[in-house]
Amino acid sequence: MEEIKTSPEVKKHFDAPQTTLTFVHSPFCATCHLARQMLTTLEAVFDRGVFKEMNASLHPEWMQYYKIKSVPCLLVTRDGEVEEKIYAFQSVSYMYERVVGFVE
Repeated sequence: MEEIKTSPEVKKHFDAPQTTLTFVHSPFCATCHLARQMLTTLEAVFDRGVFKEMNASLHPEWMQYYKIKSVPCLLVTRDGEVEEKIYAFQSVSYMYERVVGFVE
C-alpha cells in the first residue's frame, strides 16, 4: 500500500479520472491496524497494489473536504467525487465483495 504524503500528492490522487481506493487512517488507531491487515490481504488476493493510504492526522483539510467522520475509512473516489465511504471493515470477505467492482 503506497502512502500519499503531501497535499499536492493527495490532490493529484483524488483528481484522477479512474476510481481510487484510499485507506484513511490514524497511526494511533488500533482498529485501523486491523483494517490495514484486511486490505493488505486483499492486495495479495488481487496480486497487486490496489489501495493508497493517507494519514488523517496529517491531512485535516481533506478530512473536512470529504466529510470523513471517522477512521478507518475506505474512501472511493472518481474525478474528485466521492462514490462511496466504507467505515465498517467487517471481514476480509466482506471487504472483497465491497471493492471487487472497483478494482479494474
